Amino acid sequence: MTTRDPSLSAVILAAGKGTRMKSDLPKVVHPIGGRPMVCAVVDACLSAGVSRIVVVVGYQQQLVRDALAGYPCEFAVQAEQLGTGHAVVCAGSAFESSLAGDTFVLAGDGPLIRPSTLGTLLDRHRKSGAAASLATSVIDNPTGYGRIVRDHAGAFVGIVEQKNATDEQRAIREVNPSYYLFRVADLFESLGSVTRNALTGEYYITDVPTLLLACGKRVEVVPAVPAEDILSINTLEELAAVDAIFRSRTPSAAGVRSGQAFARSEHGGSP
Repeated sequence: MTTRDPSLSAVILAAGKGTRMKSDLPKVVHPIGGRPMVCAVVDACLSAGVSRIVVVVGYQQQLVRDALAGYPCEFAVQAEQLGTGHAVVCAGSAFESSLAGDTFVLAGDGPLIRPSTLGTLLDRHRKSGAAASLATSVIDNPTGYGRIVRDHAGAFVGIVEQKNATDEQRAIREVNPSYYLFRVADLFESLGSVTRNALTGEYYITDVPTLLLACGKRVEVVPAVPAEDILSINTLEELAAVDAIFRSRTPSAAGVRSGQAFARSEHGGSP
């Protein structure tokens, strides 16, 4: 049995709709390995020793709550989707009693996440005494992902979203797959300084590491995420591709027929 670390928590972002899925379901409820994909993210956190999990819900939130019935999760509500930074702010009430310890911030639609990657990130974070640590990936086609910007010496400078990137920055192949680990106190202090993005009107969690650097805090960047693990799931075709990879890794999932896995996503889907 995995030992739980009482000073380690996780915030899982699961409030979005996923409009390109052509379904009325929240994206994170679509099945991978015969279960809602968010379950795989929660499983990875538990296997990595997380003792407390706060799931941020919004669109059709009851379906997400139902998907995680039986898991030791708490829920926070993001009534209006105003970006990842805003989503974490919505989880802040869960930490009002104590800002001690560290917390992962993870996307609920990344079911190929590995507990070992979280363990590598946690180990570097704590050994270095960082205020924030990011696990990154180097991929052949970085389109759509935030880029990791480094200076001429290779030190981390910041994360630039695709929409805000220059042509030179868009050529960067090291990307941000949204695997974050923060000291809780530093995270929520910095979130108060995050401003709306001029192009999208949203608040980005990606601004927090840069704000911490500006305050003289340490930010670690660990290129530890296999490229396969961050495959996007924005269409049913991409869902099928990730489902196949997940099943190849998980013997228990391989016994669930593909038709069963996709029956739920097709039911109620809009044309």
